[in-house]
Amino acid sequence: MNPTMTDTNPLLDFGQRPAFDRISAEHVAPAVQTLLAQAEAALERAVGPEVDVDYEAMSAVLDVAAERLERAWGQVGHLHSVADTPELRAAYSDSLGAVTTFHTRISSDRRLMARYQTLRQQDRGLTPARRRALDNALRDFELSGAMLEGDARERFAQIKARRAELAQQFSEHVLDATDAFSLDVPASQLAGLPADALAAAREAAQAAGVEGCRLTLHAPSYLPAMQHVHDRSVRQALYRAYVTRASEHGPAGQDNSAIIQEQLTLKQEEARLLGRTSYAEVSLAPKMADTPQEVLDFLRLLAQRARPSAQKDFAELKAFAAAELGLSDLQAWDVPYASERLREQRYAYSEEEVRAYFTLPRVLQGLFEIIETLFGVRIVEDRAPVWHESVKFYRIERAAPLAGDAAPTTVAHFYLDLHARPGKSPGAWMSDAQSRWRRPDGAGAVQTPVARLICNFASPQGGRPALLTHDDVITLFHEFGHGLHHMLTQVEDLAVSGIAGVEWDAVELPSQFMENFCWEWSVLRRLTAHVDTGETLPRELFDKLLAAKNFQSGLATLRQIEFGLFDMRLHSEPGSQADVQRVMDDVRAEVAVIHPPAFNRFQNAFSHIFGGGYAAGYYSYKWAEVLSADAWSAFEETDPLDVATGQRYLRTILEVGGSRPALENFKAFRGREPRIDALLRHQGLA
Repeated sequence: MNPTMTDTNPLLDFGQRPAFDRISAEHVAPAVQTLLAQAEAALERAVGPEVDVDYEAMSAVLDVAAERLERAWGQVGHLHSVADTPELRAAYSDSLGAVTTFHTRISSDRRLMARYQTLRQQDRGLTPARRRALDNALRDFELSGAMLEGDARERFAQIKARRAELAQQFSEHVLDATDAFSLDVPASQLAGLPADALAAAREAAQAAGVEGCRLTLHAPSYLPAMQHVHDRSVRQALYRAYVTRASEHGPAGQDNSAIIQEQLTLKQEEARLLGRTSYAEVSLAPKMADTPQEVLDFLRLLAQRARPSAQKDFAELKAFAAAELGLSDLQAWDVPYASERLREQRYAYSEEEVRAYFTLPRVLQGLFEIIETLFGVRIVEDRAPVWHESVKFYRIERAAPLAGDAAPTTVAHFYLDLHARPGKSPGAWMSDAQSRWRRPDGAGAVQTPVARLICNFASPQGGRPALLTHDDVITLFHEFGHGLHHMLTQVEDLAVSGIAGVEWDAVELPSQFMENFCWEWSVLRRLTAHVDTGETLPRELFDKLLAAKNFQSGLATLRQIEFGLFDMRLHSEPGSQADVQRVMDDVRAEVAVIHPPAFNRFQNAFSHIFGGGYAAGYYSYKWAEVLSADAWSAFEETDPLDVATGQRYLRTILEVGGSRPALENFKAFRGREPRIDALLRHQGLA
């Protein structure tokens, strides 16, 4: 096969279903080269005399070519995250520089910026969505260095390319360090480990050809071990390996320390080139928050409200560990274990007892029923090529508005990849594979949005369905919130469709909003069927779960604030790259109640800010929680499954996407500005 041929290279096939089962490393370079050449030619045409200064005409040339490049490159990046191989990694790395360079060039092209300025000033027949798209684009031109001259302009492009390389390397080091570690122990050392986790550990050892059981740093192995294994030495070994991933405590080739320093140095240089004091100011320009100080004040206010509760939580935990577990010197590797024992004693249930009721098929069925009820759609399993046998594909459809024989309308599609495995990055996320768009090149046809929903849950064991913890269920609902924001949009302009154009510190609103369903009895019982008996979760057990909802919520809140403060201080204080650990230590001294050991290198695996898009933006989780908790209170005033409230939420937030400011969307839904009260009440901090 000649991978350069457009009829054989699956990355150049823009049919409705990407051929994930046929894409290989050899396809990457030829496809990227072809699509880059087409996109560069489209840019020259779009700014030339043959194309009118007209929104539709320019979009038909430039947006079409750029979207094809983005879609194909998104498939490569996706496979790099969920089905990584040395060959694919090398192919991705080899093409990353060229793709980044093109994005930098197009986002700083003055000819294109001038045309957009003319379009915005003339405002001939522009819809509100297109005005918003143009305003965002003009802002982004400035942030992308379009106003720079000469050497500064060239240096800015170099910084962008290098930062993309560093982000990729950071994520790869975390993945490699996670995959590389294993702890082989006899089953006798795993007393307390739940049966399915023990079975998975035995299977992992057999697959590796070793005796006994194998534990890893992947969440389905690591978390149950840290919570349940009685042997303290096992927990200590796992903890040390986990918190020193990609640091100087491991192989030099996986150490992210120098990458962190270089990233921070480059970000600061980028900010100076743009006339900003710090990179945080650059990051906040397209967000709801106005200044770094506003964010710091917000986080410190929350810390002040949470600290008394956190101190009480930790004092109780230490007393319990000493009196009941014989752990007078409570260490970081004891905290999850002791917390689980205290929670079991206080609320008379275990996470494993609850987990038996959350079989994956039943949880999905219940989740789909909620979505169908509130938003007037139907979710149906469909068929498409996938990258792993466990991946499922679905379509969302809406019935025809008039009764009769009319076929339902397809609203969106999505992939579900829910299980952890080697070669798959840890964590959970939603990525947009294709956006809703009234294509200017297809006689006005509307392109169907497609989402990829990724989690890292335990796989089925022993012929039984996969079991989810309650936290897993919350994670699944969270990612579906992102997916619904992307898939249910009615906006037809690519730049503000779905999650595109939504302020970063508001993009978590729909995801965190969905988490609330996991705490409602009328909803949660629909998600359960005991793995052995098929019985639904007993109300008594749910009441215990609900009573424990805010167990150690003060500690959990302070931990998120710790991450947010660390991120914002790193990116708002010039010179922070000189001593990253000092900044981490300072933040912990200010807000933390639990202080980790000196060897902890959390920051070396903090992929959100060094391998993803959350730099100077991690605070947005707490910021958006204010919005989501307040939005949920509208359902508390009626009913969690109130269709009228669900339809209003659909129309004012999900369907609108990024076509207007997030604050306007929120006010359209609630009839007022957001308040912090609901968040404090939900977390027991009021």
